[in-house]
Amino acid sequence: MDTQIFERLESQVRSYSRNFPVVFDRAKMSVMYTSDGREYLDFFNGAGALSYGHNNDYIKSKIIDYIAGDGISHSLDMFTRAKAEFFETFEKEVLLPCGINYRIMSCAPTGTNAVEAALKAARKAKHRTGVFAFTGAFHGMTLGALSVTSGRGFRRGAGLPLDGVTFVPHPCRFGGDSLSYIEYLLTDEYSGVEKPAAIILETIQAEGGVVVAPEAFLRGLRQLCDRHDIALIIDDIQVGCGRTGKFFSFERAGIVPDMVVLSKSISGYGLPMALLLIKPELDVFSPGEHNGTFRGNQLAFVGAKAALEYRREHDLEKKTKADCSLISRFLAERILALDSRIELRGIGMIHGVDFERIGNDVCGRIAGECFKNGLVIERAGRNDCVLKIMPALTIEENELLRGLEIIESAVKNILEV
Repeated sequence: MDTQIFERLESQVRSYSRNFPVVFDRAKMSVMYTSDGREYLDFFNGAGALSYGHNNDYIKSKIIDYIAGDGISHSLDMFTRAKAEFFETFEKEVLLPCGINYRIMSCAPTGTNAVEAALKAARKAKHRTGVFAFTGAFHGMTLGALSVTSGRGFRRGAGLPLDGVTFVPHPCRFGGDSLSYIEYLLTDEYSGVEKPAAIILETIQAEGGVVVAPEAFLRGLRQLCDRHDIALIIDDIQVGCGRTGKFFSFERAGIVPDMVVLSKSISGYGLPMALLLIKPELDVFSPGEHNGTFRGNQLAFVGAKAALEYRREHDLEKKTKADCSLISRFLAERILALDSRIELRGIGMIHGVDFERIGNDVCGRIAGECFKNGLVIERAGRNDCVLKIMPALTIEENELLRGLEIIESAVKNILEV
């Protein structure tokens, strides 16, 4: 099967398919297959939506059984067995072990909608309109989420001004003290900036180039928000659900956000699902004040429950830590050594190889070489200069090593070393 039908009919807005111009037909765990039988190892992972692999047998069996039993397929936000069982499992496996008391809001299917809900809830609860966001942030493409997304290219697509947001320097891209800067904005009567309703943050900026916020900064930000009565929103859409080891990416810092946004891998099977976790005192919505026709994806609830069970039974937290060590060691010993201008960043099962100091076109050529040799891998960061390594949490060790070796070979070939 060729790509002619897509070239003829699909909108120019398509993006990933331009970098991977083949027709995929089926997939199993960490391997994708084209319609003509070619095999590709997947380090892209559905942009983080497939942490449990493609067509995970355990999760798939639970979804098939549910469909075969004529389970409710659509219910808006009515009570269903599928939702009840997911809520019970999520409370038992995630909330109670963390000692966190959150209400669970099922949003429309995508993460950007849950970001919208978080911003609306914060503004209503705090009776303020402003929001602080960080340079390098990506939170989604609907207008509210886009307003807290910093990239000019993304923001231009809105077609109108994106107001109500103050961007502050991310601690990893700023020579000064970001917390002191925020404190200054909040306390100096001549700063010209009003106190916001919320501060929204990704603990690891994935689309921003795998930029990991320091634990001390996260703790300091939590304390700052407490001092000034500001809601702290953590966007865990791409790096939550076990990607960093613990279920939530912020657990490493020992903090509890006021709201957490989850999507992507929460359904366990790549099915559309988005949640807003919110402290009870901030759960101020009136009935139906934020809604959506598909805000209760029943198959996703079934998959999400099964995913949590699979995570526990296979001890994916322990596996993620082991795989992280393997990736870190390989990159340090066999990639970093190839050129002193390469930079490495990452945690858990998300790592970035930064080629920005070498040249804007290098990373794209390396990613293309990887694809030619059977590896699907994404780029991120400023000028797409960061090669983003983000395989499934379930990937086999031999597959992980094979993918890393493909990257090593591509870097050597493009850099001619």
